Amino acid sequence: MLEILEKYQGFIFDMDGTLIDTMPAHLSAWHKTAEHFNFPFTQKWLHSLGGMPSYKIAAEINKEYDLSLDTTEVSQYKMRVFAELEEHGDKIKCSNDVLEQYHGIKKLAVGTGSQRESALKLLGRVGLLERLDAVVTASDVKNHKPNPDTFLQAAEKLGLQPEECVVFEDTELGKSAAHAGGMDCMMVEGDKLIFYPLVKQ
Repeated sequence: MLEILEKYQGFIFDMDGTLIDTMPAHLSAWHKTAEHFNFPFTQKWLHSLGGMPSYKIAAEINKEYDLSLDTTEVSQYKMRVFAELEEHGDKIKCSNDVLEQYHGIKKLAVGTGSQRESALKLLGRVGLLERLDAVVTASDVKNHKPNPDTFLQAAEKLGLQPEECVVFEDTELGKSAAHAGGMDCMMVEGDKLIFYPLVKQ
């Protein structure tokens, strides 16, 4: 695993479910939101949308269930519920081990589907913010995952070409975004990292 990582100049980490185990907290917030706005709560489907900003997930909920909910209202409610939760999850060991090992050796960034304010607060709370050279959030790009813009902007902020970077992710959406940006991807699967190189066409 480590010999694979040596060739890259930059590491770009997704945050939710990759660096911090926030997915249970996000799903809990969505569950409360579903009850409040009276739409079905489908845990597996919502989990698969990890990496998408809340307002885009709200739009997907409208599409999936043929509803016309106010996406801004839904996403703001969900983000408020999430912010009020006491526990947001611990650091995920396999990805944080890599980040710690290469801190000061490689350039390190986060590329997340969370809004900037929430992301900076979470990264600060677990002591990761000061270890990063760049943070790109949903607030910083127009086209979110599975579009590659989040990771491309992160590479740009690190002063690197896409092929010089590897992305760490935990969802198919995120892996698709990495590959669309011309980057190899390491996926958090259970407690391990699994390598998914970009297949050149």
